[in-house]
Order: sequence, then structure tokens, then C-alpha cells
Amino acid sequence: MSPPILHTERLRLVPLSAGHLEHEIELSADPEVMRYLGGVRTREQSAEALRKLLADTAPGLGCWAGFLDADFAGYWALRPADAPNEAELGYRLLRRHWRKGLAKEGSLELLRYGFRDVGLDRIFAGTAVGNKASQATMAAIGLRHIRDFVSDDPDYFAPGDDRHAVEYALRREEWLARN
Repeated sequence: MSPPILHTERLRLVPLSAGHLEHEIELSADPEVMRYLGGVRTREQSAEALRKLLADTAPGLGCWAGFLDADFAGYWALRPADAPNEAELGYRLLRRHWRKGLAKEGSLELLRYGFRDVGLDRIFAGTAVGNKASQATMAAIGLRHIRDFVSDDPDYFAPGDDRHAVEYALRREEWLARN
């Protein structure tokens, strides 16, 4: 089962493809967008990151490029986790689309899709301790703070970065009780 095109009130979420490389390059070139994601990437690093995103799939899971009409806004993801029936939620938006509620809107649609259509039992998200905006989005969509930890993920932290991170999560039964 490949990921479908998803829709919200304002967004069209299209399964990510190799054709979205220029969008990956645009996202990865902004130091503020990449502040908590390991820093700015070169064109070659962006191409490699996109290849990794496209390879990191499971039935029904993957990444989506989000569009407001024809305007690219950012990425949303439900990536496979180590535990069965779990996925990691992610989102990354162009700075011009920050503070418009789009991260929340797209993430709520991925929660719906993940729990209702894919049948996931748990969806979690993580970020650097300092990324208060992302933590606010996680809380706004109903995820609860689960733990603080020190990350060893080299894809998200550049050498010398503070690797303190947080995890938020939501179980299917909690989501169903609210929806």
C-alpha cells in the first residue's frame, strides 16, 4: 500500500518523490529551517537526504510534500519505527509558511490517516529540547510529552550540537477517544 494523496482544508499532501528534489534543496538551504535538523545541507547532501527519505518506507507510510494550491509549503512524514505498528511523525516547513497553523493542520491529517487508515497503534515525534515551536505543535495536535533523552541520531544533530531531545506520543485509543 503506497501512501495516498491527502487533503486538509488548505493543504494537498502528495507522496514524496525524486521529483521533489528542488523542494528538498530549498528547505535544506535555510539555516533557520535546519537549525534543529543538523544544519544547512549542500545540494549533494540534500539529494542524499531525499534518497534516504524515499527509502525509509513501510506499507502506507512515507513522506508527503505539502502544497497550498501550487505553492510548496513543506514536508510531512510518517516514518516506520523500530516497534511494530508505530510510526514517527515529522514535519518541516519553509519559513514563509511558519506560524500559519500549517504544521498542525498537516500533522492532524497524518494522525487521522495513521490511526484510521493504516491502523497504527502509536505515533510519536521528537525534537531538540530547544525547539519550542515544534514542541508546541506536538502538544497542539494532542501528543503528550513522554520523555527527555540524549539522542545519538547523526541525521538530526551536527557535531557539537546539544543532543538533548524530547519525545511526544499518542496512542490510537487516546486518539479515538477524542475523535
